[in-house]
Amino acid sequence: MQLEAEFTSEPFHGEGPPPEHAVKARDTAESAGLSADFGPLGTLVRGDADTLLDALPAIARAALNGGATRVTLQLRQVGDDTNEPPVELHSALARLIGDVERELGGKLDTLDRAAKQRAVRLLKERGAFGLRKSVSTVAEALGVTRFTVYNYLNRDQD
Repeated sequence: MQLEAEFTSEPFHGEGPPPEHAVKARDTAESAGLSADFGPLGTLVRGDADTLLDALPAIARAALNGGATRVTLQLRQVGDDTNEPPVELHSALARLIGDVERELGGKLDTLDRAAKQRAVRLLKERGAFGLRKSVSTVAEALGVTRFTVYNYLNRDQD
């Protein structure tokens, strides 16, 4: 049986080189013989179920020892009998938005102004705005303009 594991380690960095904790986690996965697809907000690894399951503790340990404050894991079985598309790292922004919605207790577009500002701050802390076209996606989720999102981001810098 083949498995895929997608893991993210935080804190995220926007631009520049990837954080040390993400690189160490990826390197540990590759050292275990897993194929790795390294992305800006997460790493997808594939391999034999036993190999992957045995490697997960070492991957988490490497990320934490490299400075990660949180490691999030999604694990799924891969087989010819599934019609589900493979996990795509492009969905990282959607997952970040979903996490913030759960944390704040509602869809972003239903929140009051202060909660929307907090949502933008949380998304920024988690590296969401390092992704291409993220401001537009976040603005749509919030039900505001891109200009408003930029104002929230600028306000946070003051």
